Amino acid sequence: MSPINILNNSTLEAINKTIWHIKKSNSYYFELLGYTKEIHSYDDFLKLPFLTKEQLIQGYPYAFLCADINNIVRVHMSSGTTATPILNPMTKGDVEQWKEIMGRCLLYAGVTGNDIIQVTPSFGMFNGGFGFHYGAEKIGAYLVPAGPGRSIFQLKLLEDLEVTVLAAISSYPLRLIEIAKEEGFDFKKRTKLKKGIFGAEVWSESLRKRIEKEMSIETYDIVGMTETGGVGMGIDCFDHSGIHVWDDHYFIEIVDAETGEIKEDGEEGELVVTTLTREGLPLIRYRTKDITKIISRSKCKCGLQTVKIDRIKGRYDDMIKIKGVNFYPSTIESILMEFDDIWYEYQIIIEKKKEKSEVTLIVEVKNHITEEIADKLNTMLYDLLGFKINIKFVPLGFLERTSGKSKRVVDKR
Repeated sequence: MSPINILNNSTLEAINKTIWHIKKSNSYYFELLGYTKEIHSYDDFLKLPFLTKEQLIQGYPYAFLCADINNIVRVHMSSGTTATPILNPMTKGDVEQWKEIMGRCLLYAGVTGNDIIQVTPSFGMFNGGFGFHYGAEKIGAYLVPAGPGRSIFQLKLLEDLEVTVLAAISSYPLRLIEIAKEEGFDFKKRTKLKKGIFGAEVWSESLRKRIEKEMSIETYDIVGMTETGGVGMGIDCFDHSGIHVWDDHYFIEIVDAETGEIKEDGEEGELVVTTLTREGLPLIRYRTKDITKIISRSKCKCGLQTVKIDRIKGRYDDMIKIKGVNFYPSTIESILMEFDDIWYEYQIIIEKKKEKSEVTLIVEVKNHITEEIADKLNTMLYDLLGFKINIKFVPLGFLERTSGKSKRVVDKR
């Protein structure tokens, strides 16, 4: 089904309201849209240009601001690696919208006002900590604002405060699991932890199963970014069959990452987001560079009927291109997680030697890797990629740990 058939009246009204808001508040931004007539159909909508990350970066700090600065109550910043960040200035209305969608996310992850939520993302310019704070406040849950790092102390809080829900970037549970093993800490015996809500990074289904097994919890994948108003744009429900996007707040498209052409439902491509209710930084056809696909628009087993997307496969920028083969780190991760003796930490090193690209996969292991296991891993990776990569098995702790996002790829070319 094409979006041309599902751009309903309420969505059209919200899109036109957003464009009108841009027109009356930011002439520079409005002129970039180019199309000045009212949007009556998806064909009209397609006449609007894409908005890119590069444009938002170049517009730092306030070129795309669509509110009086006196009405801005807070600002958050992208966690990217570029020298110039993307800022999202928020009005009081934006904060209330954030509370609303984060509250929904928690409820559809089965969290209630009786739960105790330990929040480990930072409470700073990165939006994660505040997003979970607002969600917990919305549903009346007990919030433990632990912030990042101090992993031994995090375990103590989980146990002593009888925490039932852990919120984190998706690589942080791996660090907690690692410390727990060192300390002889058994999550099942010593905590009342039931659920984990993780996001901000791509994590494979295989890694998800390993985390659930090690921590004896059910996990939920949550999505969102600074530009769209923070974490909470969508979440997967108990059915775990895709991520529900709150389509009364966001209109999404999937396009070919190379050409920008519209993809049909079920076809993989780049996620494009239009915000329907944001004020400080409304987005029109914003290219996120995240790769996914629309799975369904029908009613889910959880009772929701929203557009449902696949879990994010990777960022287009993170796609590795070697010897004519394109792949994402998450694809490698899925294979590694099939081996019990392989730990969660890995890194892909790409170098140029004698005018040819060479790939080294550094893998931390729990125990000695037998020749049989090494051969099997080599075969599976070769079958996947069609070329041989160098695998380097290293002991636990070899790769640097950080409280932020894991660095899975180092490209030295």
